[in-house]
Amino acid sequence: MVKSALEGELQGVEFERDPVFGLMIPKNCPGVPAEILNPKNTWPDKKSYDDTARKLARSFADNFKKFSREMPELEAFGPIAH
Repeated sequence: MVKSALEGELQGVEFERDPVFGLMIPKNCPGVPAEILNPKNTWPDKKSYDDTARKLARSFADNFKKFSREMPELEAFGPIAH
């Protein structure tokens, strides 16, 4: 996927936003099976994926709080769901 992005092959491709981290995920990419582009699709238990993603998001948010005291603008770059 990195190669495709660097070579401009993702221009015009439809993306979806990850609801927890805000990352834009392409819906298709040359050379990559569409079903694995979104990491949630690789988990057999979707609820477990959601729970783990939210837990990771909370960890990121807690870590961002440590540094945002000196740089409050950092909080804007943290995960969306806490």
